[in-house]
Amino acid sequence: MTDEFDTTVYYDDDADSTHIEDETVAVLGYGSQGHAHAQNLADSGVDVIVGLRDGSSSREAAEADGLDVATPKAAASEADIVSVLVPDTVQPAVYDDIRSELEAGDTLQFAHGFNVHYGQIEPPEDVDVTMIAPKSPGHLVRRNYENSEGTPGLLAVYQDATGDAKQEALAYGKAIGCTRAGVVETTFREETETDLFGEQAVLCGGVTELIKAGYETLVDAGYSPEMAYFECLNEMKLIVDLMYEGGMGEMWDSVSDTAEYGGLTRGEMIVDETARENMEEVLEAVQNGEFAREWITENQAGRPSYHQRRTAEKNHEIEDVGERLRELFAWADDADQTEESSDQQTTEKATADD
Repeated sequence: MTDEFDTTVYYDDDADSTHIEDETVAVLGYGSQGHAHAQNLADSGVDVIVGLRDGSSSREAAEADGLDVATPKAAASEADIVSVLVPDTVQPAVYDDIRSELEAGDTLQFAHGFNVHYGQIEPPEDVDVTMIAPKSPGHLVRRNYENSEGTPGLLAVYQDATGDAKQEALAYGKAIGCTRAGVVETTFREETETDLFGEQAVLCGGVTELIKAGYETLVDAGYSPEMAYFECLNEMKLIVDLMYEGGMGEMWDSVSDTAEYGGLTRGEMIVDETARENMEEVLEAVQNGEFAREWITENQAGRPSYHQRRTAEKNHEIEDVGERLRELFAWADDADQTEESSDQQTTEKATADD
């Protein structure tokens, strides 16, 4: 355990495996996170049952991986720890199905706090409610474990009915490989709200809109779509990789002095006070539950806005230009090396509601 950060970080030495070694874990779902948690737990010697609905397309895969499979309700009835790893949108329905199987002293485990934080799931008072959330896609959680490496994760305790909730969660984190790299202590509220804000304002929403705006500005000014693609999208990975490896300082040290000066003086013209005010509005909608209510209503209505916006995004000119350019250059050859990973991620998304 270290307190050199603003929060506490736990490692292997802080996790006592005895808190989980005699427990049975039901992993509900076998998609992005589910398959990694289940396989890593099993390889760590934990008794695992995968909970999948009848007719699930993931049943065959889970059984082929040597895991016991039952319906979610049957799996929960046999488990001491129920790890709910189906997508946020179907968690409330799955919880309604398994709620009657929870006994006093059991643990309800999550990898994201959305439904608990926003009241879509209200656990009984006599069970522990915890979170171990790897900060990585499931296929990397599994790959790192198999390579004797770790994946950083988050730890949160929403409800400690037994007095051992944190210790059991740490043991779970150790069993899936997270404490090898470090598990950061947080809360369900902080994890949920920062996660949603980061996705919307920066990682998914902000970055894609910035790329499209830059691309459209160059094309509208008469520059070729190919040049606009290279400058506004292709080189984004180079910059992000530098920041990932060594922070923004590493990036500034690696680019030319011209790029550094231009970025330092012009970047704040783009992300100005108006952009910051918009970010504050996005954060407020996350904090007060407005976004959660909107997303829940969107799903209840059959996702009309979601599908419309997704189609429009796929049909943006930059996608066509990028597809043609990627066929011409060396990174197309690299696709063969990552095909298995990409196929797995696609399969996980398609079968995540299992």
